[in-house]
Amino acid sequence: MTTVEAPPKARSRPRTNPFAGIWRRPVPAAAFVVVVGISVAVILAPLLAPHPPLAQDLLHTLSGPSANHPLGTDVLGRDVLSRLLYGGRPTLIGVGLAVLVYAFFGMSLGILAGYLRGWTDRVIVAVLDVMLSVPAVIITLAVLAIFHQSNAAAMLTIGFFASAGLARIIRSSCIALREELFVDAARVSGLGPARIMARHILPRLTGQLLVPVFLFSGNALAIQTGLGFLGLATPAPAPSWGGMVGEAAQIMQQDPYLLFVSGGVIGLMSLSFGLVGDGLRDLEQDRRQATGGRLRRPVPATAPQDANKPSDAPPDGAVLAVRDYSIAFATAQGPRTVVDSISFSVRSGEIFGLVGESGSGKTVTGLSLLGLLPPNGAVTSGSAWLAGTRISGLPERELQGIRGSEIALVSQEPMVALDPYFTIGSQLSEVVRRTGAVPGGKEAVRQRVRDLLTSVHLRDPDGVARRHPHELSGGMLQRVVIAMALAGSPKVLIADEPTTALDVTVQAGILDLLRSLRDEHGMAIILITHDLGVVADSCDRALVMEQGRIVEEGPVEDIFYRPRHPYTRQLIASTPSIAPTEGRIA
Repeated sequence: MTTVEAPPKARSRPRTNPFAGIWRRPVPAAAFVVVVGISVAVILAPLLAPHPPLAQDLLHTLSGPSANHPLGTDVLGRDVLSRLLYGGRPTLIGVGLAVLVYAFFGMSLGILAGYLRGWTDRVIVAVLDVMLSVPAVIITLAVLAIFHQSNAAAMLTIGFFASAGLARIIRSSCIALREELFVDAARVSGLGPARIMARHILPRLTGQLLVPVFLFSGNALAIQTGLGFLGLATPAPAPSWGGMVGEAAQIMQQDPYLLFVSGGVIGLMSLSFGLVGDGLRDLEQDRRQATGGRLRRPVPATAPQDANKPSDAPPDGAVLAVRDYSIAFATAQGPRTVVDSISFSVRSGEIFGLVGESGSGKTVTGLSLLGLLPPNGAVTSGSAWLAGTRISGLPERELQGIRGSEIALVSQEPMVALDPYFTIGSQLSEVVRRTGAVPGGKEAVRQRVRDLLTSVHLRDPDGVARRHPHELSGGMLQRVVIAMALAGSPKVLIADEPTTALDVTVQAGILDLLRSLRDEHGMAIILITHDLGVVADSCDRALVMEQGRIVEEGPVEDIFYRPRHPYTRQLIASTPSIAPTEGRIA
């Protein structure tokens, strides 16, 4: 009898805690503690209240704080602390009901409209427009009259009409998520719309939901206490925070103390709701910037080292030197090293190739030299030197002075580097003024822009400067980006896959341009590419990377004609333009 081994249990996807990281922000953390603390105290009112909320002591009216009455008594001798604790119950219950309805209808309508689109979207949007145009306060007063001053009915009404604003926000986010590749993959797998919305769309909107929920909680608290102040929703003598403010207002001239106590609790809770919402919004922004959409524990950066150590000094004659350089990214499973102890140097007037397949760490290495790693990435060891100055571990303010003027970047996709709302000339002028390369007025800046566009072999530089990015071809855009990188006359130019998205003839023109710029300005160029044909055509020396490590380095002739590492030989064999046509290509 053959025993069939059970398949391994699928590993569940780690869930993101929306409050993760809030403790590193003192103000939102303190506000969150206030909200939770007051809410717990209200829930435990029967245990914490020193007296019944309606018990009167007419011999001690309007008395100050004492051992028997920690916050004093009101005009009828009732204990203020007990009434605050019991009065918070209908207030916070009303806020909770409004928030639940607000979140339920806002999420449901927003996801349905954003994902299903078509007539469903049109109908829901029309309903939302009606909800936003209806005077919710008047309808709430009518509901109170119909349902005999029902606190629950009033707050449910408030939450329902306010959910229209949340539904619009969720709809916009859902429309963007609907076009993501993981949603297309779910459709191809045969999942239905309900399954996709519940399993793939909703979890990614939960963190975004908490921000408006906390902000709305403050508004709902203000509305609830306002109704209590008017004697609605929670009629006297039952305690409520709004009712206590109304009672204190009647004797404000006689004793203003009660107004400060009751109003202070309301103000503190409203402010805390808003501060927690702001803190969650900042955390959500951090999560979007981090890879994978999750807030990662930051990787410890390399500790500052003494630049005078002989072992840490840059080699002579190198404009850029990297020594024992490692980069790691924080993940849910812990730090992951993507570049492991690499070392290389680049001389002035040299085109240095950084070669490897996708994921080998070459682009991350180039971005780290400019201090452009994502928030969850860091240089964990080693050092980098630019023209004799250590640039690894520099603060952001000092890196801003180096970018563009000492070391510049040509990105792989030119549209990423250009703002579609501004003309080419205005963007180049901004870079010229920022780098301080041209002292003088507008005419000097305009002439510098013209010279830069001419230097990258663009015909009619004045016409190009007047155009927007979408009016230029891909090759022209790449030349504009190169001109922008040259604005500060950098010593090192990092070109990240500058020819990937271009056709063959345009690629040749861009490579010729890089060579001519090297010859004219004497700058060092780091050419990041996976195309060995580009390396053979343009580079003087090259470095081959595999999985974050250097496997081979040397002159281009040696790498192509005398490769030492098996990985280098496999790269050459898998390049159709280089590999022999006879036989099977690896």
